[in-house]
Amino acid sequence: MTFGEKVKEARLALNLSQTEVAQLTGISERSLYTYEQQGVTPRMGNVVKLAEALKVSVSYLMDEEEEDTQSHIDEDAYVADAIAKYGAKGAREVRDVLGRTQALFAGGDLDDEAKDVFFQAIMQVYLESKEKAREKFTPKKYRKHPSEDRK
Repeated sequence: MTFGEKVKEARLALNLSQTEVAQLTGISERSLYTYEQQGVTPRMGNVVKLAEALKVSVSYLMDEEEEDTQSHIDEDAYVADAIAKYGAKGAREVRDVLGRTQALFAGGDLDDEAKDVFFQAIMQVYLESKEKAREKFTPKKYRKHPSEDRK
């Protein structure tokens, strides 16, 4: 099923109109129409908004082969945070980190709580590393001055 078909199906399952989804997400009705009817895939920020409003995972919307509406939904918060802080590139990096760490559990016996703790720790290290890299490699003229944070 395509991105647009999944958006429409999830919207109808919640008995929402395009107008209501537009109000929930801040995405225009015209854009929603193009997603559903013309096969246009939005930028990642809008995908996240749609997933939240439609109560499905980003992975479900983006993977045409995925049938589980809740697939990887626990990762969406990490991806949304990365988008807010680092844009689409950050989201790709977070997905890559999460994908690589999930391979560690293939066939394992860890319960979901232990996996969640592990993923939280990995994501914390990733985000801290990104901040340190930003501080270290951002030219001085683009850095915030410490006094600006106190205002």
